[in-house]
Amino acid sequence: MRLSEGRRKTPRRDAFGRSQKTEDRRRKTEDGSGKWEVGSGKQEVNLRGKTQNSKLKTQNSKLVHLTFFLLLSGCGIYSFNGASIDYVTTKTISVTNFFNDTAGGPPNMGQFFTEELRDYFQRNTKLELVQKKGDLQFEGAISDYDVRPQSVTSSGNRNQNDQTGLMRLNISVEVTFTNTKKEAESFNRTFSFFADYDPSSTTLTAVEDDLVEEIFDQIIFDIFQASVAQW
Repeated sequence: MRLSEGRRKTPRRDAFGRSQKTEDRRRKTEDGSGKWEVGSGKQEVNLRGKTQNSKLKTQNSKLVHLTFFLLLSGCGIYSFNGASIDYVTTKTISVTNFFNDTAGGPPNMGQFFTEELRDYFQRNTKLELVQKKGDLQFEGAISDYDVRPQSVTSSGNRNQNDQTGLMRLNISVEVTFTNTKKEAESFNRTFSFFADYDPSSTTLTAVEDDLVEEIFDQIIFDIFQASVAQW
């Protein structure tokens, strides 16, 4: 019996004590191609191909989302300001004059609100403004204009009256909205908002215009959301 037949063959090693299999596993090409050289056969594991497939799947997913967005935009259903209007069927809007049914406020407050509401819809939608009988119709009135103290500050002195803190201006607007294309979305609601001022440093007359504008900005935004941004 030969000696070599009685025991397992010892793997060949290089000058550093590394076996040929270890060296084969270690030798990965430095160009990042993902090819491994195994002996003289040079079997290739194409890692780059897997990476490319993953990138392709990601690109396809983005393309699907982009296509869906373009379809919605083309139908006029979506806009970045949140409006959901089908411009194929809904093309016009009318806003009748809102009157001030209260005893307070600036003399032109009703007209100011009407113009601001019209302007907001013209800036944020593609609807055409018409005088009456629009596909979307708004009418109503300013129903409440109220100023009252919010808090009382203690003077800390028995002989001195407590002082009034902030004053709050509250405005309410009754709105009748008619959607002639989707009757279920029509409504009759009251929208309210407020703003505070400090009577110790200013007067209502001095800040009234700014407060009214601030309040109307929020009320008009709320009307827009309730009427055409129903998500």
